[in-house]
Amino acid sequence: MHVTDVALLLVRVVVGITMIAHGVNHWIGGGKIAGTARWFGGLGLKQPVLQAWLSVLTEVGAGVLLIVGLLTSFASAAVVSVMLVAGLLAHRPNGFFVFKEGYEYVLVLAVVAVAIGILGPGWLSLDHAAGIEITGWAGGGIALLLGVAGTAGLLGAFYRPQPKAAATEAAA
Repeated sequence: MHVTDVALLLVRVVVGITMIAHGVNHWIGGGKIAGTARWFGGLGLKQPVLQAWLSVLTEVGAGVLLIVGLLTSFASAAVVSVMLVAGLLAHRPNGFFVFKEGYEYVLVLAVVAVAIGILGPGWLSLDHAAGIEITGWAGGGIALLLGVAGTAGLLGAFYRPQPKAAATEAAA
């Protein structure tokens, strides 16, 4: 075991806990599933209740997998996809800075997830114990490309924003 293994564990645990907290908040925090669904619907996602539940399952599932270091590249891909959807739909119009509701935070989490995919989970992981070695270009490629593909699939299937004129009329 190297100091790098401890560093990877720390990063995996912090990102994992962050994702779990995010998912739990969508589920039972604030407006609960109904509020999350209203927000997702307002972003232009169809079947927003389904999207809210899928978000909860993806965020909690990816978080748990990252913490224990199991199927790490795939868990990282889930983080990339969730953060990319959030960045594109909710944060991109607000610019970069998080204090202006920008995409700074989701960008950092997505890039850290790709880095975890590249580096792998380290020795302190179930992947290591099970002999699952997906690192380097393969691990990073899975994290990035599968994350982008998941985002494209979700947006292609469920993103139907209202035209500006219709949105303005609906608000009036």
